[in-house]
This record gives sequence, C-alpha cells and structure tokens, in this order.
Amino acid sequence: MTRPTVRLRPKAEARALRHGFPWVYADELVTDRRTQALTPGTLAVLEDAERRALGLVTVNVSSKIIARMLDRDPEAVIDEGWFAERLTRALALRERLFDQPFYRLVHAEADGLPGVVIDRFGEAAVIQPNAAWAEAHLSALEAALVRVTGVTTVVKNGTGRARGLEGLAEETVVLRGGLSAPVPVPMNGATYMADLTGGQKTGLFYDQRPNHAFAARLGRGGSVLDVFTHVGGFALAALAGGAERALAVDASGPALALAEAGAKLAGLGDRFETRQADAFQALEALGAEGARFDLVICDPPAFAPAKPALEAGLRAYERLARLAAPLVEPGGFLVLCSCSHAADLSAFRNASARGIGRGGRRGQLIHTGFAGPDHPILPQLAESGYLKSLFFRLDG
Repeated sequence: MTRPTVRLRPKAEARALRHGFPWVYADELVTDRRTQALTPGTLAVLEDAERRALGLVTVNVSSKIIARMLDRDPEAVIDEGWFAERLTRALALRERLFDQPFYRLVHAEADGLPGVVIDRFGEAAVIQPNAAWAEAHLSALEAALVRVTGVTTVVKNGTGRARGLEGLAEETVVLRGGLSAPVPVPMNGATYMADLTGGQKTGLFYDQRPNHAFAARLGRGGSVLDVFTHVGGFALAALAGGAERALAVDASGPALALAEAGAKLAGLGDRFETRQADAFQALEALGAEGARFDLVICDPPAFAPAKPALEAGLRAYERLARLAAPLVEPGGFLVLCSCSHAADLSAFRNASARGIGRGGRRGQLIHTGFAGPDHPILPQLAESGYLKSLFFRLDG
C-alpha cells in the first residue's frame, strides 16, 4: 500500500502526538505543494521531522486542524472491519453503563473516531460525520454500525459549525430504514421526543443526563423554571422526580411542541407549561412579573464556541446569571450550564458568580456536573470535556 507522507516541522511537538494528542495544527505541518494538493480526507503517513513514522492520519489542508490521528499503525486499513473494531469497543462501554439502548455511542476522538459523533435511539442511530475523512468513509462506517449494533435506521446529520470548518456541505438524510415520527426516549423517569431528522444536533442532548438527575432531586415538591429547555431537558426530569410544576422556555416552537408531547406521554402534562420566547427577554419579563421558583436552570447553547468569542460569551453567561438569580426563591437553587469549548470551568464559574452577585444574591456552589460517561474525555484533549453545570444554593 502506497500512501502519501506528511511531515511535522522541526519545531512541532512530536512528543505530544506520541503520548496521545490526536491533532496536528496547520502551522505544525510542512505544507509543500504536494501536501497542498491532497484531497480533503486523504489518508497519509505522518512522520516527525526526523522522518520517523508516528501513525496514520487524515489530512485536510483547508482546516486549522490539518491532520487527525486515526491509528498508531501507519499501515492500518480503514475499512468496515476497522470501524467495527472501534464501534465494538464503544458499544461494550455503553452496554455496561445503560440498561436500554439510548445513549451517545461514539464521542469523536475519545472513542477513536476523530470528528465522528453517533447517538443511538433504540433501533435508530444518527451519525454526525463532522470531518472530511468521515464523510469520505461514510458507507463503511454505516455498514459497520449496522453490523455491530443491529440498528435498522441510520440517519446522517450533516449540519453544524464543525462541518463548515472542514469545508463540508450541510445536509441531513436517512441512509437506511425510515422514520415516520419522533422517537420516544426514556431517561431519568421522563420521556423525551427526539426528532432525528429535523431537530437540533442529533435530536436530543444525552450529555446532561446525570445533571438532569441531580437537579431533579433539588426540585422535589417545588416549582421549576427551565430556560433553553429544547425538548424538555431539565423540566421533564424534575417533574418525573416529584416537582410540583415546571415552566419550560425556548425560542423554538417545534422543540416546545416535542416537549409538550413528551410530558403528555409520561403523564406529566397537567404540571407542565411552556413559553416560546427569547431567553433573555423571558427572564426579564418573569422578573417584572415578580415570578419566583424553587429551582431555576439555564442551559444555553455555546456562547463561546471558539476563542475569538470568549470575551463576549463570558459577558453573556454573566448576564444570564444576573437575570436568573432574582427569580430563585430564598434558599432555592440555580443551575447554570455551559457547553462552550473556549470557556474553561474557572472562567465560566467566575462569570456565573459575578452575575449572581450583580443580581443581588449570594450563593453556595454545592455541585459541579459534567457530561455523562457516554461522553468520555480524552485526557490529552481538553476540548473533549466541554460541558460544565454549576449548581448553586442561593441565600435566604
């Protein structure tokens, strides 16, 4: 097998790659005319500056992440069997963690499939091929997925910022099987309706599962406000855990309709209310109304998806905390979440604390939550540990 070779620049840190870091940035690779001519997603042998092989990578000269490590063996064959081996290992972990087949099956680099996300919904699965190499090998990945898991429906969700950075077009298509309706997903005693072809991301956010459960304990017997609820998020879990009532706020009418359907299916509809509105405007309106809740949760989309947006993102998190804190009953709880890669835990925590203070409240930080274990973290890659959920008990 003859593959092209790409080489690190002399000052690039080869040691990090040998120790498990999976990316090569554009300024670390020799980009001569031969390398520049490689088609995005091309498989190549990566060498250090002394021409020693480091492994098999996929190359995309259009991306800031110019190479992604696929296999330490430079002779590895990337075919259905190779995918099946990775998927079998990923499945073994999830089957140990969960009694039912509803989870994130593949979490990109942390599961050895760079730029690939796969969420499972019973007999259906949604693939997000967010890197050029995954798009090029999608048929082999799909075949291996069906072989390993037995799913009968496979959806390709080709949307999102990551694909744009890789120069890939956006499209969502059913690759195998068919879907006639949203899929009911049991989680934390609630039922969520996941739209696998028209919803956000893959249709449901599994990452917050343990944080939903923790919040549900805090909401027992009380009132709940869930802002940026998507298809019911924290609100439905809290109701299933014994909350008296919940108000769910989101800007998306279709998402709220799915939340209402999930509440009805689980027998929670009479305690569940929705409000379609911009989150910040809704918080201001609720404050003007004098509304108060025992538990308030704000789980926004990423305000700081990349470093250039960090300063503005932290200001947005601070503003969110400032508006939400006054809505919490004395002795009640405020949950603030961030899925921003660029905002680390310390920066997010500080912004949240400033916002709470500016909202005229003081609080104890009682718990810090992260993504569930079906979203493993690659220790060498900080970006794989993106989710932070801060649980505050506010003063009386």
